[in-house]
Amino acid sequence: MRKIAVLFVMLIISVIVFSQDMTKFKLYTPGENAEQKIAGAIKKAKKEGKHVFIQIGGNWCIWCARFNEFVTSDKKIDSIMKADYVFYAMNHSQEDPNKKLLAKYNYPQRFGFPVFIILNGEGKLIHTQTASYLGDGKDGYDRDKVYALFRDWKPAAFDPNRYKE
Repeated sequence: MRKIAVLFVMLIISVIVFSQDMTKFKLYTPGENAEQKIAGAIKKAKKEGKHVFIQIGGNWCIWCARFNEFVTSDKKIDSIMKADYVFYAMNHSQEDPNKKLLAKYNYPQRFGFPVFIILNGEGKLIHTQTASYLGDGKDGYDRDKVYALFRDWKPAAFDPNRYKE
């Protein structure tokens, strides 16, 4: 009986330690005009020679919060993201599902949340990424996989001069 009690206490402690305070997570803005925000991001990306990185999810999504915390706290990933992408967090929730935009971008929600889409400076969808491929197999994200996502889809990766013999 004592062993069960100790295991139960350890379980409770691990849940508390590894849980994230979702009451403070407010990356997404339900009700905003996402189409207009994306158009502005595309315009800015074109002007700055960047791509648009859209994280789709909601303030209800623990994995969305973990991804945001992960990329903004890792200097190498945060640096490449800021250098090569214009970021936008597109809300998806019961009160604001953004169905029209999800249809426009080929229903990325089929992968679950968060899901990421990358648009070029013209607004063309060039990549859809499920978060499940970026995981570390535990309760977080793999640094190398996330960095590779940003590296492999940045505008310079599309420069044909990089591939001349």
